[in-house]
Amino acid sequence: MAAGPEIPGSSADEQVTPPLSRRVRRWIVGRPRDLADKSIFHRLALIPLLAWVGLGADGLSSSAYGPEEGFLALGGHPYLGLVLAVLCVVTVTVLSSSYSYIIEQFPAGGGGYTVASKLIGPLAGLISGCALLVDYVLTITVSISAAGDAIFSLLPGLGGLWKFLLEVWLIFFLTGLNLRGVKESILALLPVFVLFVITHVILIGAGIFLGAHDWLVDAPHLATEGTAAGAGAGLGMIGTLLLLARAYSLGGGTYTGIEAVSNGMPMMREPRVRTGRRTMLYMAVSLSLTAGGLLVCFFLWKVQPEEGKTLNAVLAEAVGARLHMETVFPFLTLLAEGLLLVVAAQAGFLDGPRILSNMAVDSWVPRRFAGLSERLTTQNGTVLVGGAALIALFYTRGNVDQLVVMYSVNVFLTFSLSMFAMLRYWGRRRSRKGSKRRWVLFGISFALCVTVLTVTVFEKFMHGAWLTIVVTGCGVLLCLRIRRHYRYVGSRLRSLDDVLKNIPSTPVTAPPLKPSEPTAAVLVGGYSGVGIHTLLSVVRAFPGHFKNFVFVSVGVVDSGVFKGADEIDALRQQTEQDVAKYVNFANANGMAATARVDIGTEVAAAAEEICKGILREFPRTVFFGGKVVFDREGWSHRLLHNETGYAVERRLHALGQTMVVLPVRVR
Repeated sequence: MAAGPEIPGSSADEQVTPPLSRRVRRWIVGRPRDLADKSIFHRLALIPLLAWVGLGADGLSSSAYGPEEGFLALGGHPYLGLVLAVLCVVTVTVLSSSYSYIIEQFPAGGGGYTVASKLIGPLAGLISGCALLVDYVLTITVSISAAGDAIFSLLPGLGGLWKFLLEVWLIFFLTGLNLRGVKESILALLPVFVLFVITHVILIGAGIFLGAHDWLVDAPHLATEGTAAGAGAGLGMIGTLLLLARAYSLGGGTYTGIEAVSNGMPMMREPRVRTGRRTMLYMAVSLSLTAGGLLVCFFLWKVQPEEGKTLNAVLAEAVGARLHMETVFPFLTLLAEGLLLVVAAQAGFLDGPRILSNMAVDSWVPRRFAGLSERLTTQNGTVLVGGAALIALFYTRGNVDQLVVMYSVNVFLTFSLSMFAMLRYWGRRRSRKGSKRRWVLFGISFALCVTVLTVTVFEKFMHGAWLTIVVTGCGVLLCLRIRRHYRYVGSRLRSLDDVLKNIPSTPVTAPPLKPSEPTAAVLVGGYSGVGIHTLLSVVRAFPGHFKNFVFVSVGVVDSGVFKGADEIDALRQQTEQDVAKYVNFANANGMAATARVDIGTEVAAAAEEICKGILREFPRTVFFGGKVVFDREGWSHRLLHNETGYAVERRLHALGQTMVVLPVRVR
């Protein structure tokens, strides 16, 4: 019997010289990672310093726009900036302490989505998840837009189109960088973070030190000045408190990155809780000193807004002039600030796809978003988040004021849900030691978050808050529809399982395999009615033709599995156990059968390699796969279901091999 056709791609020449498309892809995102490497989890995990850079930069960079928004809201009462600085430090301390306890309670990560889902309910979790998704998209957009503002503050006459084009390019650049991997993207941006820390330590330190003399001279008169100004403006005590509350709330963008660490816990190096809490401490201290210090400096230096410049730019020029570095210091400071804002966009690329993957595991969004690329990144989520950030950039034209409002609404919505969930959790456990202290802490945090959320929505409803609410609401409705579809399909497939898995079989001695005879290779997933249905369809369509049956199964390593070497081993073991059931079923019905198993991040690629091996062993092989089909199938079904059978079919056809995709109808 003649051997099967030579398998393309098996020659030495093609292995040495891959196709152009594959070479370009590998040049952009890098070579595939080896799942068999047991040290890969340790090498990819982040130590506290790198986690501070990758996740803490989101919080630290908010000092570029948050304090400015709050200070400008004070209007003609800049002396209240000192009170605002104290409130800023207190808020960062309270929120970061609260999230440290959340990290302790939920070491597997997930942040607000997991907290709300487990402690309140699935609907609250869905609302929090959708809010976080919009939040992380806007994290990217607002950070990149603010970076453009900071950089072009150095070149106030060259804004407009050039600024916008730079922002578009930066989003594309970060999307490509994150397709390579988390650690690689952070290491590439580490020097920027260090430059920011150095320049802003000098800016704030010199700003406070050089203004200390004037501050000390004016200190005895601050109370009199504040009373006189308040009376003169007709504010009074109530008016002053209301003005402070408004400025405090509109400056809420200062606190927007605090939750990023709790969302990104799976990226932390073991022991994760200790690493996460230390990262949170680094973030809290750095953000408190930076944001609070800038507010103090704005007051001391009597900073006023100038056309085409941020308040930080005006302050840097003033301090640079006193340091006799009129050109160099402002340039380095604003360049570092702008570049750090680019680093801060990383939080959106790190945590946004992770939230998507968690929601995909729970069937709120298409399950393909739980998948990993060959670089072990959440590739689909990264591309979606980057694309959505571009849309937000085009819609707002990079207007930071509008973006901060849109951004803050969902940040404090998910903050409020998380704090309420933990408040209720500890309220029910107040008899435990230390629980009352935590209950009080989360109560204060909840009150602060709800205040900021309420004032922001009320004050800025027509300036972008309405759009955030509408987009988040539409996301919730869409997710409800998707989950309803998955539940319906699941119920129909379970009924198929009940019917086909109970088909009686008569144990017999299985005939031996005959590699030279016609062979049917059946692609199956877990042991289910779909796989049995596919096998029986092959037997019914080709009675007595195939003498061998080979079951092919790939264990999918997705974001729910990729948490450690033990999970990978458990997946391989479970896959082997499932496919062994198919072999036993075939043997019990008089069929010669064997199985081939592998694990991977992409089913089609791993299945292709298994099929090549089968062709070398069984040259007269025809491949079969099952495909769930619907009475009225549209584009949404192709999005919600992975189309794995067709993907493998295309790869095998390219090799000159035959594959038949058999329908499994769901009515």
